[in-house]
Amino acid sequence: MSKILIEAMADLNEDLVIEEVKNLMNNNVPAMDIISYLQKGIEIVGKRFEEKIYFMSELIISGEIFKEASEILGTAIPTGTSKYGIFVIGTIYGDIHDIGKNIVSTVMSGNDFEVIDLGVDVPPEKFIEAIRNYKPKAVAISCLLTNCFDNVKKCIEDIEASGLRNETKIVIGGGPLDEDTCKYVKADVICKTAQQTVEYCKKIYVEKKEISYLKVIQ
Repeated sequence: MSKILIEAMADLNEDLVIEEVKNLMNNNVPAMDIISYLQKGIEIVGKRFEEKIYFMSELIISGEIFKEASEILGTAIPTGTSKYGIFVIGTIYGDIHDIGKNIVSTVMSGNDFEVIDLGVDVPPEKFIEAIRNYKPKAVAISCLLTNCFDNVKKCIEDIEASGLRNETKIVIGGGPLDEDTCKYVKADVICKTAQQTVEYCKKIYVEKKEISYLKVIQ
């Protein structure tokens, strides 16, 4: 285990992160092991954010460092190796904010999820298409504008009307959202931080895998 890389990622030491990633690659350390070290560092970043040691700016920096490290690893990262499966995320239509969405996307990627990022200003039909194509166990809808709450509600209603709600949990997030908003739009859960999203999704993805396994052996 590379404590140097984990601590460098946690401390947002970009130069040291890049240096250590290259060093590990030169020593033939598997790409997924390197990703796991970066992931452990990101988990520490998330915890420091929750403890108010880090703030939004630090989360953004961690995301950029992770992306740069991932680009260096490049094709050395095998495809289809995510531990938990596919996670779909997008900013609701009428809203073009992407900072929070990008942070969640990066942190989820660093925590062994295969992230399908639909971008911003995403209409219900695009979410529905993604659910049909990728069959994710969780879909996250980001919203930073209070006047788009009804858009989130409509999107969730359309997903349900399409018969796709039973196998998919709807996660919402964004600065102005709270528990009352969650009830209003009829989402499954509101996650106020990227780390909360990770923890919630890990539980439901593992739980659904166990249920599928039980169905097979019964």
